[in-house]
Amino acid sequence: MGVIYILLVVSIIVAIVFFAVFVLAVKSGQYDDSYTPSVRMLFEDEIVKKKN
Repeated sequence: MGVIYILLVVSIIVAIVFFAVFVLAVKSGQYDDSYTPSVRMLFEDEIVKKKN
C-alpha cells in the first residue's frame, strides 16, 4: 500500500515539472509562428481567387 503513495507523489512531481517546463517554453516564445506571416502575402491571392 505504501508503494501506491510513493508512486502517486512521484507522478505528481513529474507532472508539475513537465507543466513548469511547458509554461517556460510558452513564455520564451518557442511556439510563436515566425514563418507563416512572412509567406502569407505570397498565398493571399490564391485564397481570394478561389473565393470569387
